[in-house]
Amino acid sequence: MTLRTLAAVALAALPVFATPASARAPAPLLPIAIVEDVKSATAEVAFMDYVGAGQVIRLAPGDTLVLSYLTSCAHETITGGTVTVGVAQSEVRDGQVARTKVPCDGGKMQLSAAQANVSAASAFRVQSAESQLTLFARSPVIGLPKDLGPDRTLTLRRTDRPGEHRTLRLDDTVAASGFYDLGKQNVSLTRGATYEAAIGARTLAFRVDPKAKSGAAPVVSRLLRFP
Repeated sequence: MTLRTLAAVALAALPVFATPASARAPAPLLPIAIVEDVKSATAEVAFMDYVGAGQVIRLAPGDTLVLSYLTSCAHETITGGTVTVGVAQSEVRDGQVARTKVPCDGGKMQLSAAQANVSAASAFRVQSAESQLTLFARSPVIGLPKDLGPDRTLTLRRTDRPGEHRTLRLDDTVAASGFYDLGKQNVSLTRGATYEAAIGARTLAFRVDPKAKSGAAPVVSRLLRFP
């Protein structure tokens, strides 16, 4: 599939939300990539921010930015220059980019209108109506609900082998960050297994790819986001 075709498919899959006329300038950007790392005083983005198609990020010489595209699975390490976020990959001017493809399940990511952040980039949520979400690394990064409430217990229950489960308590620091990296807790799930993650009444079904990577892996390969 060509980049042009991929871009057309990705844009067609993203919902368009109606807004009052007074809120249409500037038009909201379509979130398409996630910031996995950034070392810059000028970028105006932070770790785990979602950035939109058409968004411009300016890096000073020597600054670095790591982006992962949630639909095309492009993983970019950008040094310096002016970055324009595309649909399938970034355009980088006066800088350098090292780009690879990583395993990800971006085709099952959709926008959630209720989860907009201050940068006008909405959070992504997993939709498993057609097929189950697949992780390509054994230690998920869990995107937590914004209204976490008093029940701050994360349960991971294996569904293809009843009886196997893990229970993890989410402290105030984790709850405030909005993300829980199981890799930092030395939690590795079983390759080829199916699971259900639960926080309170919220549940999320997923499977771990039979060839899922152990240890460090790009966030986009292991992201689970509660709606």
